[in-house]
Amino acid sequence: MQVALTIAGSDSGGGAGIQADLKAFKTLGFWGTTCITAVTAQNTAGVTGVHVLPPEMVRAQLEAVWNDLRPVAVKTGMLADAATVQVVASFLAPVAPASLVVDPVMVSTSGHRLLAPEAVTALTKELLPLARAVTPNLAELEILAGGRIRSPADWQEAAASLRKTGVGFVLAKGGHFGASGTALDFLYDCRRGRFYWLTGPRFPGTAHGTGCVLSAALVCYLARGLSPPDAAWRAKALVARAISRALRLGKGYPVLDPGGVWRGLAPGL
Repeated sequence: MQVALTIAGSDSGGGAGIQADLKAFKTLGFWGTTCITAVTAQNTAGVTGVHVLPPEMVRAQLEAVWNDLRPVAVKTGMLADAATVQVVASFLAPVAPASLVVDPVMVSTSGHRLLAPEAVTALTKELLPLARAVTPNLAELEILAGGRIRSPADWQEAAASLRKTGVGFVLAKGGHFGASGTALDFLYDCRRGRFYWLTGPRFPGTAHGTGCVLSAALVCYLARGLSPPDAAWRAKALVARAISRALRLGKGYPVLDPGGVWRGLAPGL
């Protein structure tokens, strides 16, 4: 069994963060390991508290996992502050994981800020050059690119601007630009300057943890040897199916089903 590592925050409600990543890893046949960067007091309605772990503890977790289990797939999620970004980047640079996906988590589904402003520069300059792919939503892409996105042309231009960071691919999430009932995303190949458009059904409302699951699935497919366009399409398809059968367990946003739906999807995905 191949090993995957998530470097992210913990969601006490189980819908996002490392909890969502581990469910996705298991679904796709990977042994999931973790490096917790922050502990959040969180449920389906929102975030009520955040405790960022010391950089020394983050590095200790990375060393413990890497020295024994050697993950072939690595993703980052909530990194909280510049010190955390820097310790993660400094650890990953020499070990050079072949499949590294950066989910630039900046704001929670409920609107809580999860990445300090000063950490954005560290993420762009130190972590993205190591990554095979980055998976920003519209708001995150605006911050990374440094400009407003008001049209599909702006969206493409913003993604293309990230090629200067050294990242390999940009999986840009922005479903509302699609036609009615269609979720439109794209994968941008920074080296070839090529766009791959990804369409699928758009579901009403918002589910909790979709970005976490998408990036976790993407890195697993890349580690399996799929091409980035094929990996992106399969990850998007898995998330779409899970959203279509999301569960309302609490008073807030629905969560993706970690049980029978995903187990049923796994053989075909």
